Amino acid sequence: MPIKVSVVIPVYNPGVYIEDCIASLLRQSLPDDEYEAIFVDDGSTDETPERLDRLAAEYPHMHVIHQEGSGWSGKPRNVGMAAAKGEFIQFVDNDDWLGDEALERMYDYGVENGADVIVGKMAGKGRPVPRELFRKNRPYANVENAPLIDSLTPHKMFRKAFLDKYDLRYKEGRRRLEDHVFVAEAYLRAENVAVLSDYLCYYHVKREDASNAGFQRFDPVGYFTNLREALDIVEELTEPGPLRDRLFRRWLRNEMVERMRGQRLLKLPADYRQQLFDEMHKVVVERFGPGVAAGLPTTQRIVADLIAAGRLGDIEEFARWESQVKPSGVLDDLGWKDGKLTIGYTAEYKSGGEPIVFRTDGEKDLLVPPLPQTSLDAIARLGADTSAPLAKSKVDLVVRERATAAEFFQPVEFTREKVPVKRREGHFRHVFRATSRIDPLSAANGAALDAGVWDVFIRITSCGWTKDTRLGAVRGDGAGRGRGAAVIGSPARLFLPFWTDPHGNLSLDADQQTDRIAYEFTGLTSADVIVTTDPGRLTVALPFHVQGESEANLKLTNAATSRSVELPGTLSSRGTDRAELRADLPLEELADGRWGLELILPSNGDGKPVALPLALDVRASGGVVVKRLAVAARKPARSRPAFRLLRPAFLRRAAGRLRRTLKK
Repeated sequence: MPIKVSVVIPVYNPGVYIEDCIASLLRQSLPDDEYEAIFVDDGSTDETPERLDRLAAEYPHMHVIHQEGSGWSGKPRNVGMAAAKGEFIQFVDNDDWLGDEALERMYDYGVENGADVIVGKMAGKGRPVPRELFRKNRPYANVENAPLIDSLTPHKMFRKAFLDKYDLRYKEGRRRLEDHVFVAEAYLRAENVAVLSDYLCYYHVKREDASNAGFQRFDPVGYFTNLREALDIVEELTEPGPLRDRLFRRWLRNEMVERMRGQRLLKLPADYRQQLFDEMHKVVVERFGPGVAAGLPTTQRIVADLIAAGRLGDIEEFARWESQVKPSGVLDDLGWKDGKLTIGYTAEYKSGGEPIVFRTDGEKDLLVPPLPQTSLDAIARLGADTSAPLAKSKVDLVVRERATAAEFFQPVEFTREKVPVKRREGHFRHVFRATSRIDPLSAANGAALDAGVWDVFIRITSCGWTKDTRLGAVRGDGAGRGRGAAVIGSPARLFLPFWTDPHGNLSLDADQQTDRIAYEFTGLTSADVIVTTDPGRLTVALPFHVQGESEANLKLTNAATSRSVELPGTLSSRGTDRAELRADLPLEELADGRWGLELILPSNGDGKPVALPLALDVRASGGVVVKRLAVAARKPARSRPAFRLLRPAFLRRAAGRLRRTLKK
């Protein structure tokens, strides 16, 4: 078979961090003869070269190239490209890993849409990744109709013929931003870029020792010299005007303005802070026309104008205020309706615990940062626009899986409200009132949520801030009353919203990944159970939201002999948040004993029995008495560990070998 995808991995002293990368490559759903992995060892001095030689000896589609250290990732990526035999090339860093179906899905998606570049959805494990880009699938994307410029890391799939046509190669040597130059040119030359957002393809990982190259302090002069090379590519391939300004704005925003904001600036040593600022000032003055900063939102525009004016002291004052700005949310309502979890909430930005205040000036709304008058005067002299385009502000609700960091936007409806500030005429707070509906069967960009613990966040975008906060710790009575489990879908699955310990935030347990479900039944009493003896039938009222009917089993265990009997049952709805479980009761088989009850609920995998605080005393005469059992004090729930992340490396390798054997 022809090779569909070549995976190129530059390697330098990754230690144990390479094991997750290797394991993910061995787990790929593509057949072994349709992809290859090329590890380019760039002069590693640890045990990695021997590890890779053993890997290549065991797996014919795993290759290793050893070379003298070049100092950075550019040369090993180029060497890997030269050796690649695939129709497409996927770049992976040695401390990251791929989703199990990433290569197959990205390849198929790219071929289907005639793409030269395929960008797969990313998750950041301790590292930032683009968000807006992956809000939806984008089969036909370019720099004009999609925020591609937000993603300039090399971790993408490229058509090899496209790279060869334009002789696209990475700049070599010890340098920064070589990936920006490469990816920006690829975007601008590609006939089509396809963005795959409904499957998590790439896990971008921060090492526990923070030794990734991107986390090391850099030389400002060299860094911004390399940044100019990315700007050169944009100038070469675009005409002056709005598009070029918008592309340039990415580097102004991410590489300059964001480094001069809040704690990110204030935690830097004063001398290094000054060096960074001096180099930024040079680039802004030399390369950016007025249209670049003009497109920034309010707070970013203020910082950009202060950089251009050379006013580091005023930037530091602004950073001290911004470091206190945080989003806040109140969970007002929570409940299931038609298989969807409806979440009502209120949100706004606060600084130092107090709401951010705006001022009306004619038809404009102005941001009013509480800065020293000297800084306010400086901003005014620069003509920096402090108007707040609140009509463009928005709030989102996002679910994020705790083990993998996969996250997905959920539908939201919201209104913006100006709340007057008492005793301050013309001043107001900007408050969002929102409702989101999570459909667990389509919440992952159209796909169902995987088994796991999904934490709920709100994300407020306003005035140049985009920040997340957990939702649930502050909540109204309606939220508490509406929280409960749901059994939905076909085949049916169990989803349970719960409050985290100890903060009380909202999370969603998909398929019993915690022991929380047991505590849903602590309020059950004998009055919730109906037993009929002719015929034998058991009916239990349960605190569930159920769509239609689904199967669920009861497990009865004899207290004296430990003998168990499993009864098939039917779970059906009795209202918005109540369900009824019915099962035939073989009284002759249960006679003369006490039987504890456990519920086995539908889940994606094997359902775990959950003890109910009830028992059946079955008499020899056929009579049945329902008893309520004592309930143990509640203990904090434990999440199942992320198995792949925590198991030893040798188990990962063994699992990979088993998977490959089964595929054959």
